[in-house]
Amino acid sequence: MKRAASFIILIHFLLYGQGVKAASDISYKIEMLDWKEVNHVLPKYTKFTVLDVETGKRFKVQRRAGSHHADVQPLTAKDTKVMKKIYSGKWSWKRRAIIVIHKDLWIAASMHGMPHGAGALQNNFPGHFCIHFYGSTTHRTNSMDLSHMLMVLKASGKLDDYLGKANPYEVINAYVAGFKQQDARITSQVSLQKIKWKPILGKVENINIARMELLPPEDLTEEISLDVPAVIDLIIEDRGSQTFRGVIHLVRFSPNDAWKVDSLDFLKENHLP
Repeated sequence: MKRAASFIILIHFLLYGQGVKAASDISYKIEMLDWKEVNHVLPKYTKFTVLDVETGKRFKVQRRAGSHHADVQPLTAKDTKVMKKIYSGKWSWKRRAIIVIHKDLWIAASMHGMPHGAGALQNNFPGHFCIHFYGSTTHRTNSMDLSHMLMVLKASGKLDDYLGKANPYEVINAYVAGFKQQDARITSQVSLQKIKWKPILGKVENINIARMELLPPEDLTEEISLDVPAVIDLIIEDRGSQTFRGVIHLVRFSPNDAWKVDSLDFLKENHLP
């Protein structure tokens, strides 16, 4: 079987996240394996380690089921406690970039943090949660979930490359996904302006694109500025539901540069600080 890609990343931040003071950076090979291969590498009942990219915290799990992605459970109550700390003490459907460690393999992946369905282990975790790899799909669709895909790319070190080549619609979708997952790395990467994202993202409880108008293909070739009409539904903390009906303004400095979203315009229209 072919492997999608492999990358070398510096993980000194992961070591520091575990309270280890490293004298120098350590390089590890992060594999972005396709789900079809992972399905064989990590068969049912396999035990492995999950390492959260943002915090550096790690915990052990066991795969229990799953045909399109891995349904897993924390191995012990101690592992459940670590996982819940990663999610700031509250279970959540938010996706997070992770690295799955099994023997000598470090595999880029994405997880959510919501217990659901059945569970079989004595671990204080009421059910199981899902881990997606490159090419994994959800139960409802035959395509890869965008947010999971972005997190896999983030874990593998390929997020910047993907967003640098993305078309305007992919950029807008990634931008909205960054809000939805409250991931400052994604929003900042596709934003024209430098923004202090964490306070803003913390106020957006949910966000979805209801409609986005597709412009003629010829408008996307040489243009360096675009206004894409869109309808976006948001749920804002202490405010409730609201709907954005307007245009998403995108710019780039040349036809070869990456598209960026005018964040100041978008935030102002949605009354976000």
